[in-house]
Amino acid sequence: MNSINPGIALLIGAGILAALLWALWPKRGLLSLLNKARMNSQRILLEDALKFLFDCEYKGISCGLNSIAGNLNISADKAAHLLNRLRAIGLIRMEDQAFYLTDTGRSYALRIIRVHRIWERYLADETGVGPMEWHDEADRQEHHMTPEAADELAARIGNPVFDPHGDPIPSARGELPAHKGQPLSNLQEGEIAQILHIEDEPRTIYEQLTALGIYPGMEVYVMDVAEGKITFAANGEECTLTPLFAASITVELLPERPPLPPFKYELLSSLRLGEQAEVAGISPNCRGQQRRRLMDLGVVPGTIISAELRSASNDPVAYRIMGATIAIRKDQASLIFINKKETSTNEQASGL
Repeated sequence: MNSINPGIALLIGAGILAALLWALWPKRGLLSLLNKARMNSQRILLEDALKFLFDCEYKGISCGLNSIAGNLNISADKAAHLLNRLRAIGLIRMEDQAFYLTDTGRSYALRIIRVHRIWERYLADETGVGPMEWHDEADRQEHHMTPEAADELAARIGNPVFDPHGDPIPSARGELPAHKGQPLSNLQEGEIAQILHIEDEPRTIYEQLTALGIYPGMEVYVMDVAEGKITFAANGEECTLTPLFAASITVELLPERPPLPPFKYELLSSLRLGEQAEVAGISPNCRGQQRRRLMDLGVVPGTIISAELRSASNDPVAYRIMGATIAIRKDQASLIFINKKETSTNEQASGL
């Protein structure tokens, strides 16, 4: 029987020893890293549970085991284990089969929520990240960003009061105004309200509401409420939603008054060559760097703008703005509201 070459045996032994050292090395070994990942995953789940409990409490909704399990997408057994852990460390309490935050738990939840909403505001105003990515990016940051770093970021962007969805941002001291408003689905025919908040979960619903151009601050006039749908007017557009979608929009009733006549601004993209218009505003859906660039170019209310030249592909179009000729693509021009100006016969003749 052939014996193993001593040199090979030594190499195999050294390899096994190195593998064991890599696995068992304190702080940086494989087992240590796996344990840290497991603990980090548990901490994230714990913080998500606190956020959900706070949201229920803030909105006056009873929060039970099944609702927590459903929100966190975990089994009821796993949710029960998590809740027992939260109770053991004094972050929640239980009354009549419902769970509530303790003062310590509420303070913890508010710190997480503050980071999340500041980060969403930062993404909306300071970056080119689209609305559909705000929530997921903020979800990742909220579990890793320190309160001190969040305070620095908030100061850098002007200490905002609301996130881009209309939710109030908790102050550094954990202060938050009382919840107000009601779901759009509760409104009756003839009522007028202002949108305060658009829920960003589930993603599929938020994506469709965003595509419809619905945003916080918009006024809505309820035209019809029928079984299975609610129809309202906003910015001169008529929109119909199912109760499920309408329930994702929080509104505040406005004092009774005659509804505004339907009025819809025209878009810069509709301006034909040779036509002039006055800028009425920029859509709230145009945010961050894109919005600032347009404003820096002079696209502000009252500015006179004219269409001068189309490219071979008809996109972009060259517009005359404050004495300069600027190329603007159609998707950007569709975010600029205008009032068209009538061109006189002399002006038309001189332009020929």
